[in-house]
Amino acid sequence: MDFYKIFLSAHKGFGYLELLLITLFVIALLTTMFGYSGKVNKFLKKTTLFTMIFFHVQFLVGICLLFIFSPGFKAALDAGTLMKDAYSRQTFVEHPFSMLIAAVLMTIINKKVKSSDTISLKIVIMGLIAVGLFAFAFPWTRVFGA
Repeated sequence: MDFYKIFLSAHKGFGYLELLLITLFVIALLTTMFGYSGKVNKFLKKTTLFTMIFFHVQFLVGICLLFIFSPGFKAALDAGTLMKDAYSRQTFVEHPFSMLIAAVLMTIINKKVKSSDTISLKIVIMGLIAVGLFAFAFPWTRVFGA
């Protein structure tokens, strides 16, 4: 069994699911903010919860893939080209760090949405920052082709 390929397939599969959940989260967030006068509904609570859960699962699979199974990370680190090469920097530094920040923001958003009856502009801005970080770090060309 090649665990690298298993983890890579899981990471890609969760990535597609995360795209769907992020889309639902943005729709629920903006609909709640502008359509329901800021009153938190069940749809927003559930999409926020599931988006946060899958962010964390995706992050843990990605960290295992990066630090345990990735031959490219070890080679770039040993060769000293981790920050010099744009591909290595995006793959091994910017992608995990941006996803970590997005996962932390989603955790904060989930806590705020769960504990309040109305949504504030601060929560919407944090949600859009988390989605922006996700969109920045998502490997669009590798997933959908160039």
